[in-house]
Amino acid sequence: MRINDFTGLTAIVTGAGNGIGFEVARQLALHGASVVMNDIDAELIQSSSDKINELGVGKTFPFAGDAGDISVIEALVNVVVEKFGKLDIAIANAGITLFGDFLQYEPEALQGVMRLNLQGSFFLAQKAAKQIIQQQSGGSILFMSSVTGHQAHKNLAAYGMTKAALEMLAKNLVIELSEYGITVNTVAPGATLTERTLEDAEYKATWSRITPMGRPASVEDVANAVLFMVSPAARHITGQNIVVDGGWTAVSVSPY
Repeated sequence: MRINDFTGLTAIVTGAGNGIGFEVARQLALHGASVVMNDIDAELIQSSSDKINELGVGKTFPFAGDAGDISVIEALVNVVVEKFGKLDIAIANAGITLFGDFLQYEPEALQGVMRLNLQGSFFLAQKAAKQIIQQQSGGSILFMSSVTGHQAHKNLAAYGMTKAALEMLAKNLVIELSEYGITVNTVAPGATLTERTLEDAEYKATWSRITPMGRPASVEDVANAVLFMVSPAARHITGQNIVVDGGWTAVSVSPY
């Protein structure tokens, strides 16, 4: 079996405008999948989809909308079926990171983090699972977790809480969805070089110093783990998490 062969498979990737989500969508398309790419920024997701389609492999379709909005989630599933005939893979990558001192954290900030990170992921999994069950074809659901769901990180109590919750959700859905041939897993990136993190001039140097492998992850490192977990080669892996952090959680050296 070719681990990286997604020919004939269809996928949804949320938060796919840039960073890890874009690379996941790009790699899926490069390996034959048809992908509906979602981002809240309409101009960004159109441009990102165009970049992948220009490569001439696979197919992508841009769908702008807030992945924390249940009506948008429902529309996403409808669009992938309308455009590509079915749904095989759903990747809940969209999320927000709001740093804040626990003692000063505002209710609005907490609600915003939970709405996208948890509500969006939960209902994408639900709507995708219903479609896959209807098809009687089996499939894969993947949540994007984080090392902050495993190790405490300053000013990320709310964010870390949501990521730990996603890993528990994946475990629970083993009970709910295994009988339908649906795997549910998580990938937990550590420090990763993206457009956002590179805005911090010290980010790469800091995380290179404290990561045992000597560098932060690239988006390709994370995408490689995601593609394996949603590939046919991982059909007997469910309820599991892969940490992609160059060994950081083994030592947990603080960047502060």
